Amino acid sequence: MATSLKLDERLKDRVQSLANLRRRSAHWVMREAIQQYVDREEKRESFKQDALRAWTQYQATGQHVTQEEADAWLAKLERGEDADMPKCKS
Repeated sequence: MATSLKLDERLKDRVQSLANLRRRSAHWVMREAIQQYVDREEKRESFKQDALRAWTQYQATGQHVTQEEADAWLAKLERGEDADMPKCKS
């Protein structure tokens, strides 16, 4: 699919300069930039949707763990220890 982008001259020059330094085409640089942006924004949106679902579930059930419990659990995981998730309470 062909798509056109209108870039101001300064940005166009920056893209071309980077492409020259990387020994790539300007097309490759722009496509790579768009790919990375879309990947990042999809992950951000997924995180946001997960948070909204968790908030909705919390509002409906009241189930939660404290920050201290979550921090202690994550610290164990970071040290490579096997650790069960803290139990939710209402």
